[in-house]
Amino acid sequence: MTAPAYQQMIFVNLPVNDLDASKKFFTELGYTINPQFSDENATSVVISDTIVAMLLTKPFYATFTKKEIADATKTSEALIALSAESRDKVDELVDRALALGATPSGETQDMGFMYGRAFDDLDGHTWEIIWMDPSAVEG
Repeated sequence: MTAPAYQQMIFVNLPVNDLDASKKFFTELGYTINPQFSDENATSVVISDTIVAMLLTKPFYATFTKKEIADATKTSEALIALSAESRDKVDELVDRALALGATPSGETQDMGFMYGRAFDDLDGHTWEIIWMDPSAVEG
């Protein structure tokens, strides 16, 4: 019997201005919080079995770097792209984010086989939500 393949995970660490507001935003988007890795300085947002967004207060985030913390409302530090299972799910998630206070980012991308929209969260971090036709990937 062989051991299951290792599933590499990604932990995206993001500085936030208001941890409670960000926690509320992401839970209302439908994600869950892992209380084991959450406290007054950080919130662990479970996006999937292998993707976790760590929302950190700016003072706590600063303990991990000597670099200046980017103001994501003025500069782009990263583009976080998440897949969606359908075009409708792209629209559903982005529309929900906008209703919760996010702002649109860029134009809708519709190439037929690929569809995407993006939003900036409460702190200006850009989240791209994309769907790609599985048959386009296969071949």
